[in-house]
Amino acid sequence: MQIITDLHIHSKYSRAVSPKMNLEEMAIWASKKGIDLIATADWAHPIWFREICSSLKEVESGIFTLKKRPKEQKHDVKFLLSFEISSIYAQGDKTNRRVHNLIFSPSLSTCEKIIKKLTSLGVNLISDGRPITGISSKNLIEIVLEIDEKAMLIPAHIWTPWFSMFGSNSGFDSISECFGDYKKYIYGIETGLSSDPIMNWQIKELENRSILSFSDAHSGPKIGREATVFVSKEPKFNYSYNDIERAIKQDKKGHLEIGYTIEFFPEEGKYHLSGHRNCNIKYDVFDVKEKGKICPVCKKPLTIGVKNRVSDLSNKILKKTDLLFKKNKVGVTFVSDKNKKRRPFVSIIPLQEILIEVNNNSKAKGLKEYERLTNFFGTEFDILLKMPYEEIENIGGIKLKKAIEKMRERSVYIDAGYDGVFGIVKVFDEKHEKKEKKQLGLF
Repeated sequence: MQIITDLHIHSKYSRAVSPKMNLEEMAIWASKKGIDLIATADWAHPIWFREICSSLKEVESGIFTLKKRPKEQKHDVKFLLSFEISSIYAQGDKTNRRVHNLIFSPSLSTCEKIIKKLTSLGVNLISDGRPITGISSKNLIEIVLEIDEKAMLIPAHIWTPWFSMFGSNSGFDSISECFGDYKKYIYGIETGLSSDPIMNWQIKELENRSILSFSDAHSGPKIGREATVFVSKEPKFNYSYNDIERAIKQDKKGHLEIGYTIEFFPEEGKYHLSGHRNCNIKYDVFDVKEKGKICPVCKKPLTIGVKNRVSDLSNKILKKTDLLFKKNKVGVTFVSDKNKKRRPFVSIIPLQEILIEVNNNSKAKGLKEYERLTNFFGTEFDILLKMPYEEIENIGGIKLKKAIEKMRERSVYIDAGYDGVFGIVKVFDEKHEKKEKKQLGLF
């Protein structure tokens, strides 16, 4: 049994989010993608919380479905209560700590208690689906656990320079520094789009914590660009919030465990490398060490990217010889450490991006083909990760088959992102097709 989850998304009540992002839209897109369990998002927002209460029904403890299923929804989609909160505060030698955290709730009643407590502390919950508070991360987890010990706090996109636990401009150098004595209650972290598990495996404090990946989607098409897959040896059963919680806590007596994660190629993330976009300066790790952290054009500080930050905090550097690359029966490459102590992962390019490229960079043709394929032949994850190549060729043509083959083999071309600029990942590159293939850099 597999449960594909995306437990970090946003509703229409968050800033810079599509106005279409209601519960029905989330369920429809989750169904297209092949996601089984998705976040409700933004449950601390009073208006959105009323919509959650009126539109969802609890089917298992802490797990919900829509009362009225949209006709466009192809398969069952369940919801878990999860939202993101932004803490901006002073601690230690920095006056402007900015850390984003996810809070998972086991019940609507626990949500109500947390909402009431945050309101009493002066948090303006109506202003944004991802509210801003002056409460420190340490005090926040203390508040949450005092209300319900089954609730969980997960540090969000932990490497983002501006808004994360390990952020180069606003974060901390350790979980201990951020959460103090409450570090023992941090059972997992979210990688974010600009890092992958390999990068996180190099951090000592993360050795025994779960590595989670979610999309942080602001629109339907972005749902599932990263995901976490829970698995069970048992046949299909009606899982609860407690099953997800115990899997993240790595409870060996639980019914589920994390099987693998589905990842962006991290270079596509908009903070992977260091640089200054206004001056078109982009530095890799060695460039920063050699040339420094000041922009040579405008003399202002560079935005230090995730790759540099990981390098600064790593207790070890993983080489390719430390990793295991193993293909399954349909050619998907799973990456793990050679000792198999960590959960493996696969890397994808979203199907819409592949189809646009396959259709000569025509967005209209690519989106039309996406609807045809996902409406009649399978979910996005079915096509990207499960279908045999022969079947892909039959439904989408030889060029689509070749594109997905290159993705599954991790043989892609890339221009890495930096300082807020998304990277570009392509399966075909005419300028380099005749040259030797370049395997995507993993480090």
